[in-house]
Amino acid sequence: MGRGRTERYVVTMTDHLEVSRTIAASPEAVYDAISDVTRMGEWSPECVKCEWLDGATAAAVGAKFEGTNQNNGNEWVIQNEVTAADRGARFAFDCSARDFLFASWAYEFESTDDGGCVVTEIWDDYRPEEIRNKPSAISGVTDRAEFNRQSMATTLERLAAAVEG
Repeated sequence: MGRGRTERYVVTMTDHLEVSRTIAASPEAVYDAISDVTRMGEWSPECVKCEWLDGATAAAVGAKFEGTNQNNGNEWVIQNEVTAADRGARFAFDCSARDFLFASWAYEFESTDDGGCVVTEIWDDYRPEEIRNKPSAISGVTDRAEFNRQSMATTLERLAAAVEG
């Protein structure tokens, strides 16, 4: 399939992971930071940069962007499409390579009584089981779920530092 086509191959079996953190900033302020994907390299330990594609300049359902990741001396690019862009509530996107949808990421925001919010980062892994249990030739990661759990905690910590200051 050529780039720009919307058909995707989806494996329905998923691994689901959620990591939450309270941040002393409004849900809208945190949403604005995380949905500006060009800033993702500021807080992610693996994604070093993102760029909007096809004229997109901000988060909107259907907007596409590329994310460049680095780990263990390797670099790779992932194609992403925004699936939710509800300011202050939810930002989500699907990740694909060669038209294969292999993961989804989401950020959900819940107000706290003190004017801050709880941010929950969510990862769903759609890769087939036989791939999940092998070390990645690209990233070098053996246990992607544990790696992502730690990375998600780091991402939320860095995000908090950026928006709380």
